[in-house]
Amino acid sequence: MADVFSRWQNGLSKTSKTAFGRLAGLLGATEITAETWDDLEALLIQADLGIETTVKVVDALKQRVRTEGLLRSDELRNALRDELRLRLDAPPAVDLSASPSVILLVGVNGSGKTTTAAKLGQRFLSRGKSVLFGAADTFRAAAVDQLRVWGDRLNVPVVAGQPGGDPGAVAFNAVQAGVARGVDVVLIDTAGRLHTRYNLMEELKKLERVVGKVLPGAPHAVWLVMDATTGQNAMQQARAFKDAVSVTGVILAKLDSSARGGMAFAIRSELGLPILFAGLGEKAEDLQPFDPDAFVRGILSEL
Repeated sequence: MADVFSRWQNGLSKTSKTAFGRLAGLLGATEITAETWDDLEALLIQADLGIETTVKVVDALKQRVRTEGLLRSDELRNALRDELRLRLDAPPAVDLSASPSVILLVGVNGSGKTTTAAKLGQRFLSRGKSVLFGAADTFRAAAVDQLRVWGDRLNVPVVAGQPGGDPGAVAFNAVQAGVARGVDVVLIDTAGRLHTRYNLMEELKKLERVVGKVLPGAPHAVWLVMDATTGQNAMQQARAFKDAVSVTGVILAKLDSSARGGMAFAIRSELGLPILFAGLGEKAEDLQPFDPDAFVRGILSEL
């Protein structure tokens, strides 16, 4: 358990030092004033919580000051921890009961989908599940090659198509192969899409429909891979994907490279989606199930 918490603390060190580190200076042994609230609100917004979440947290803290009779700003530290933790849910268990369980990975260009697919594959393999990769990112040859390299390394079959070919056909063939071979999980890596490109988002809807034609009930999960280094800028993209396809959860990639981990609160509050996994480093084992307690402890480790 200590190793898990240290992994979270190390992975969140940039967010803790850069975004939340300034809270230590603010929440000192001084009297709570109107300026305290203004500064706290500004810091939380800068930490990428988003305006909506920040206002709710500050309002809740003001209420606690009134009801609990808090006088000094250092007394707000534990209250802030509590309020942040209340705004994050533990993720639901990943349901792999379908045979095969088909999971679509979606997101914008460069969000880390292909690497995440490989890490998920390794995670499922370590839990005794058989896996098949569908390389449906036919627009980026490097993505197919990258997935093939991972497939060879993990001894996982990869279904791919021709460069520039129909991604729907690849997804169709991948699910069909998964059914024929009796694998447990089919992970389909889709092409990165700009949320502003209507035709690309429509194609993603088509891909979702195609998968359902091969295997009724599929896809069983659609996971949105978000790049944590983009912070609040990713929220508009996430809304577009949620509107286009039935996104069931979020994977927060590159959290270790980001000082914008506060976006996790906005994802939960504004999108209403659970965060399933977080990328805390480059190794496969650094893709960890999202742990709200470890996350809050990690981002406030400087406090």
